[in-house]
Amino acid sequence: MRLTLEVWRQADAASPGRFERYEVDGVTEEVSMLELLDMLNAQLVAEGREAVAFDHDCREGICGTCGLMVNGQPHGPQDFTPACLQRVRTFSDGDVVTLEPWRAGAFPVVRDLVVDRSSLDRIIASGGYISTATNAAPEALTMPVNKHQAEAAMDHAACIGCGACVAACPNGAAQLFTGAKVAHLAELPQGQVERYERVRSMVATMESEFGSCTNYGECVPACPAAIGLDVISHLNRDFRKAVVVERRGEVPERTDVPWLARLRGGPWWQSDPGDAGEHTER
Repeated sequence: MRLTLEVWRQADAASPGRFERYEVDGVTEEVSMLELLDMLNAQLVAEGREAVAFDHDCREGICGTCGLMVNGQPHGPQDFTPACLQRVRTFSDGDVVTLEPWRAGAFPVVRDLVVDRSSLDRIIASGGYISTATNAAPEALTMPVNKHQAEAAMDHAACIGCGACVAACPNGAAQLFTGAKVAHLAELPQGQVERYERVRSMVATMESEFGSCTNYGECVPACPAAIGLDVISHLNRDFRKAVVVERRGEVPERTDVPWLARLRGGPWWQSDPGDAGEHTER
């Protein structure tokens, strides 16, 4: 089939962008959206023109690197599917397909279809680490986790951090992403020590860069991992509890300082205070 592509071209965040029209012939139904861009770039390079920049890596729906708007929809017309697994079989011969980068204030354009998603990394980094003894490998059954919690944690951890939820949200909110990252740790016993410190810090970082969630629900079908809205409820519930705990002064002594300060100022064995008498500080 022959497709007409309207592709967004932009040199960098400070430069004005524009749509350019290209024709790609010989497209089969099994070609993915990224392979379609590969075909276009091969054609442009052969003509001595500049290729279209776009993000990609594993092309197996795992890494979360790929991300683009296809006819105004994150990743493409098929719900719960990343761009690398979206097939052009949903289009017909002669169709016009519009390809543009994520449209969100927190994702500035780097070039063409590539955006800077480091704001998501900053949310994760603000959550810090998990305090757990790492001096020796524990027995597999010394910290039991029931089946329901284990499955819920795995479901929440399936988030690949592609940013489609933000791109789909009319407010540019990141509650679905942040909720998934908070919820999968909150389900496990290892995540309880810094649970409330973590959610306070991650929400503060999220609100400093992203919009507010008003429960449109557009984020869910755009999510390749099919993360549900329940993680947003989990996030809000944990954040409310964290605020109450902080106001009551119930924050445990070991979690009342920011993670970076604790890491820079504390001894290397701080994750296991019981070892303080057996080791010297490095």
